[in-house]
Amino acid sequence: MVTGDPSTWADRLRPFDGRFLKRVAAVWPVCLDRLATLCRQPDEDEITLNLVELLNKDPVFLRSFHCVHFHYEPVGRTSEGLRYSLGEVDIAVFLTQDHDTYLAYECKRLNVRRSDGRRTLATEYVKCGVARFARGQYSRELPVGGMLGYVLDGDVTHAAWSVRQKIVELRRDIALVGELGEDAWIDDMVRFVSRHMREGDGSEIEVRHALLSL
Repeated sequence: MVTGDPSTWADRLRPFDGRFLKRVAAVWPVCLDRLATLCRQPDEDEITLNLVELLNKDPVFLRSFHCVHFHYEPVGRTSEGLRYSLGEVDIAVFLTQDHDTYLAYECKRLNVRRSDGRRTLATEYVKCGVARFARGQYSRELPVGGMLGYVLDGDVTHAAWSVRQKIVELRRDIALVGELGEDAWIDDMVRFVSRHMREGDGSEIEVRHALLSL
């Protein structure tokens, strides 16, 4: 369990988010080469599993982090002490061997090509991704969480616009606090931040979004 001032923990975790995303950008071309061998659009787990494997073999990544897990299962505890699963977060980045302190990233595909045209899947990104942080399902006692958006048609600018619009449209469902942060870039990756009031205890969580081009 993480204790102490949440703002202090947020200040400590933000730089690690930046370091993590820089290593994602570094190994991303190799991940894309692997995925290019498919004769179809990759699914979410194929992308994430290959990304995690490359990160765990990256010496620069391992100098800053303990490890990264694919489909990590955080647990909760009832008032009677009964432990229960909170589901599976797509990526968990552990700073140390202490598995109570980690950066959680939920991963979603965006701008998927279909026979009837392009589907942004921005609604799914928000309702099945961002909402899990706002509900306290993921990063329950941590002040920072993350979203990775895999933009399948490469149009990152349009994907970011669609996601931002949907976050604002569904702001009540995800208890959005204030305005969205401005876009920033790491290589071809667009980033921005949203803040949400967490259900239950009313604490605030900062969700850090990063959209990558396929």
